[in-house]
Amino acid sequence: MVTKKVSVSRKWLEPIPEEDGIKIPRSEWVKKRRHCWIVRWYSTAGKRHGKLFDKRKEAERYARKLQVLVDSGKQDEPSKITLGQFVEEHKKVMRGQVAHATLMDQLRALHLLQEFVGKDMLLQRITSRDAEAFIASRIEAGLKTGSVNKDIRTLKRVFNLAIEPRGYLRDGQNPFAKIRERKQTAKNIRYVTVPEYRALMEAAGSLWWKALLSTAYCCGLRRSEILNLTWADIDFDAQRVRVRPKESGIQTIRWEPKDHQHRVVPMSNETAQFLVDLQAEAPEAFPYIFIPPKRFHRIKERLESGRWNDRKAVINNLTRGFEVIRSKAGVSKCTPHDLRRSAITNWAQELPVQVVQEFAGHSNIATTRKYYLTVRAEDVERASQLMNRMLSASRALDTKPTQNGGAK
Repeated sequence: MVTKKVSVSRKWLEPIPEEDGIKIPRSEWVKKRRHCWIVRWYSTAGKRHGKLFDKRKEAERYARKLQVLVDSGKQDEPSKITLGQFVEEHKKVMRGQVAHATLMDQLRALHLLQEFVGKDMLLQRITSRDAEAFIASRIEAGLKTGSVNKDIRTLKRVFNLAIEPRGYLRDGQNPFAKIRERKQTAKNIRYVTVPEYRALMEAAGSLWWKALLSTAYCCGLRRSEILNLTWADIDFDAQRVRVRPKESGIQTIRWEPKDHQHRVVPMSNETAQFLVDLQAEAPEAFPYIFIPPKRFHRIKERLESGRWNDRKAVINNLTRGFEVIRSKAGVSKCTPHDLRRSAITNWAQELPVQVVQEFAGHSNIATTRKYYLTVRAEDVERASQLMNRMLSASRALDTKPTQNGGAK
């Protein structure tokens, strides 16, 4: 049976010294015989390995770390692979594991790193110094801080995959692990007030646009989630909307929600009524709510010919159409995604944050707190009124007459 014990022992570097033709006794070897320290262990296949050190403390420190790897069966030396080979492998193995847009972004960042350090660089030889130099080059190229931070997060995540599950790097060998994101001023979250929402609805004109805007503002769905809704996703009785994946079929296009999460969100009376009215005008037996049949068939044709990918717009010119409505309504600059952010902020006024996170479809509650919850004008007013009440109460106590007839 292969031992799991990592050993530390002396390794003698010369024959036993002699004095007057007689070999010195063993008790004097340590002082008079040159030696170093060797750490020995066995691989998972039973092969014996060793590593030399000049000092005992260095050997023992290495042995302690190695013992943890041996105990977990991870003592084998990682397989060597170049950055270029890793990129090609990543492209193959990650397809279907993450959204197409996520994979494209990971490959984009990897190709940029490959251009910087070279495709023939061994993955194990990319250091934190290389990672820092790469990020510095991105900043020097004039990239915005937000984009630089996105590269850091993306590459940190990809190199974590090189550790586990692929085993090309040991724990602690992620070159981007300690690269800090650059500081930047947080952007204000655009909150669309109810009067602004009403103005947008008034300017929307068509029932299709009214149903879409209402679904965004009242259900807090992402653009892709709205566009991929089918009538089967709507529970009119319970007033719920189900966000769920779609398989490729005769009447459906393959689609996965962000983070691959299936969730149910509430639907307002107003949204339900718009959808009821829209369903009354919908083509017979056509499943999609917001994708017109003509556009659907166009997408299917491109899918079958291999000329379509997930990054293409399901509906053309949606942003431009929203901008026309916003301008007509006289509402200050905002985007369709701001309607989703506003819905999440509205939920947060009454619901626990973990419930808001679930409705929003965020895998991390920090995302809900940082990017989607905003301080409304009425929140500022309420805080001001609170301080006014507290100060007024304090002044009333200060001027309250005492038993001697004077002010307190």
